[in-house]
Amino acid sequence: MELSVLNIKGEDTGRKVTLSDAVFGVEPNEHAMYLDVKQYLANQRQGTHKSKERAEVAGSTKKIKKQKGTGGARAGSLKSPVFIGGGRVFGPKPRNYSFKLNKKLKEVARVSALSLLARDNKVALVESFTFDAPKTKEFISILSNLNSTGKTLVVVPAVDKNVVLSGRNLKKVKVSTASDLNTYDLLNTDRVLMVEDSVKVLENLFSAQ
Repeated sequence: MELSVLNIKGEDTGRKVTLSDAVFGVEPNEHAMYLDVKQYLANQRQGTHKSKERAEVAGSTKKIKKQKGTGGARAGSLKSPVFIGGGRVFGPKPRNYSFKLNKKLKEVARVSALSLLARDNKVALVESFTFDAPKTKEFISILSNLNSTGKTLVVVPAVDKNVVLSGRNLKKVKVSTASDLNTYDLLNTDRVLMVEDSVKVLENLFSAQ
């Protein structure tokens, strides 16, 4: 697959880049993508939820009424879950939601996501650009020139602080380096604006596939 390289004004530069079939032309593996996204979302969970059980609730331990003769059920403590203010039965406890995935599977998932985007014509190549200082207005202007109005993932070959800061406050925009791409971000976007040099980084990263 060949893609034309655009400049920041949205104009065709006349250059084309051939995308590797090993990265942008594989048959998408839906189950691998599902597992990678599931792991990513699980890792975002803090797992700090907690409710008090009857042993942790503050209150008197005195028997609230005699055992027999009241006509009601037996009751030995106000901390019992059957009373208002009592402890919760089988409530949530702090836990770690993360789980392990093989490195090869995660690579398959990312390559599958990239191939899916390329197949749906959601990938655009842009020549390298930078800013002298963080400039959100200029960043918005570039997106407008490239007709990127929805969710946009901007992929840069290496960390560029000014580019990252320029797009950080934009709700529908995320800037990521090619080496830090994840399946969730790839699938949760309407378009990928890939800086030209990022293609080589991805092809080197997934060359073993």
